[in-house]
Amino acid sequence: MGVLNRRNALLGWTVWQFAKTMAKRKARQSVPKVDTERKRPNKTAIAAALLAVGATLMFWRKRSSGDDTPPDETPPV
Repeated sequence: MGVLNRRNALLGWTVWQFAKTMAKRKARQSVPKVDTERKRPNKTAIAAALLAVGATLMFWRKRSSGDDTPPDETPPV
């Protein structure tokens, strides 16, 4: 009797489907909700978005600065 048979394949597929469903549910629960009264994201979501934009801008600025240019090559004396 082999390790990979129809029964084990079906069991694995069932467990995988259940795990995907549970992971999707947990992901939806962890996302900050929209405030229903004012129809805009809550303060935590706004702060997280601003921090992400700031980090991206800092990274982009550091990458585009001229600090990483190679030094001028001078002939040996």
